[in-house]
Amino acid sequence: MKKIVIGSDHAGFNLKNKLAKWLEEKGYTVKDVGTHSLGSVDYPDFAKAVAKEVSNGNFEKGIVVCGSGIGVAISANKVKRIRAANCHDVISARLSREHNNTNIITFGERFIAPEYAEEILQVWLNTEFQSGRHQKRVDKISEIENE
Repeated sequence: MKKIVIGSDHAGFNLKNKLAKWLEEKGYTVKDVGTHSLGSVDYPDFAKAVAKEVSNGNFEKGIVVCGSGIGVAISANKVKRIRAANCHDVISARLSREHNNTNIITFGERFIAPEYAEEILQVWLNTEFQSGRHQKRVDKISEIENE
């Protein structure tokens, strides 16, 4: 996978831009769905834009950034087929992929240094889903979407 979709609100704008540049330097094709300025915007709009791109199969994985990473994770998880996790360290990033097969990672710009966000993102991108006993649980998550 060398294509990734990324978005943020105004509070995540600077980290989003740094991560997009870092991804491009690593050879990824990056689609930035906004925001494109520091002007105040509503984070659910950008979380939804990223989540729709992933849910529709246009991208395998996505990244959303806001001030805390929490609001965008909640918003993205409202879209079918999305499993978004707000990761604040490499362990949560690794486990979110291995156990939950997350397809979106979220970050809080106010709580994480850009260099550490890059390290976390690297782990998340390079960790494979373990399937096995975890597949049953991921399937149960998907079943909740249809209730």
